[in-house]
Amino acid sequence: MYYALIIISVIMFGVCFACNDIYQKVRGNTVKVSVQFSLLSSFAGLVVLLIVNKFKFEYTHYTLFMAFIQYLISIGFTFCSFKSLGVINLSLYSLFSMLGGMVLPFLQGILFYGEQMTVAKAICLVFIIVALLLTVERGEKSKGYIYYAGIFVLNGMTGVIAKLFVESKYPKTSSAGFSILSCLVNVIISLVILAVFFRHKQTPKETAKSLCSALFNGATNRIANYVLLIALMHVEASVQYPMVTGGVMIVSTVISYFGKNKPTVKEIISVGLAFIGMLALFAIPI
Repeated sequence: MYYALIIISVIMFGVCFACNDIYQKVRGNTVKVSVQFSLLSSFAGLVVLLIVNKFKFEYTHYTLFMAFIQYLISIGFTFCSFKSLGVINLSLYSLFSMLGGMVLPFLQGILFYGEQMTVAKAICLVFIIVALLLTVERGEKSKGYIYYAGIFVLNGMTGVIAKLFVESKYPKTSSAGFSILSCLVNVIISLVILAVFFRHKQTPKETAKSLCSALFNGATNRIANYVLLIALMHVEASVQYPMVTGGVMIVSTVISYFGKNKPTVKEIISVGLAFIGMLALFAIPI
């Protein structure tokens, strides 16, 4: 059952990528636009999660603290993303982002939570890393290494924070309560940033298309993360995050077939390797 939840969340994350791409094409990728997108998507996520949780609002000081830390990580990741995309191409950016999102929670589970390092996990890790490396194009610029590291660490820390929250012994809310509070913190801080720093800065106007993509992204993304939090209570992080990384690669490639930029042969091979790596988790008993 919990593996099915992971698969559902992977599909939802793939859809989120498509929504994000639509929004950026309509409104651009300035810092103000990114904060506006964060505000809209977090608001949609907040509404959906409140409905899922039957409008039950939970609170503890520890949960608020973790929600604030998660927001800081998100802001740092966004900043590094903008800086890095100015000097490297999207394939290298995606490589560091996805590797961090997989490797750090994977190592966290093995090193700090007593999760066993098996042959299946090792094979899965190797296959997915090779698959990601195949997506790197030649001619990358040599600047901005600090931002590459930022992308790697901060995206990985998102999974680390989720694991810390699930395993914590401090008074805390449910997974739904944490997700709701995280959305609320995001909405409040985004509103403050827009009011204080970007009140008079002009950006392309919001359209029905961009608004729908942002709201749908927010609802889908928050539900996917909520589902992963539930699965994380029953599935080891060293299993879950390789599944998510490889799965998102597969879903994103399938979605790209319906867009203008069709996947290349190299990308299809990388998806095949990621799929083999995922199968290793289930097919190899040791």
